Amino acid sequence: MKAINDYIIIDRDKIEPKKIGGLLLTEDLDEDNRYLRATIISTGDLAKGLKDGDVIYYDKAAGHGITWENKLYYVIKARDVVIVE
Repeated sequence: MKAINDYIIIDRDKIEPKKIGGLLLTEDLDEDNRYLRATIISTGDLAKGLKDGDVIYYDKAAGHGITWENKLYYVIKARDVVIVE
């Protein structure tokens, strides 16, 4: 599987649920954290400054899921990346 143009294929990190006052917050309820952490699986040829294996933070509203060989990945655009570790 190879990304093209300015698209990036990522493997999203698992998010541990947060507890506040004994209540579990799911990802949908965690409004304080707008960005998610992921590892880049494949970068398109127009995605500047990014390479396969980089750990990034990206806007959680970006992209869509894709299943490849029974594993869920996400496809986002390079402009949705805000931080590279």
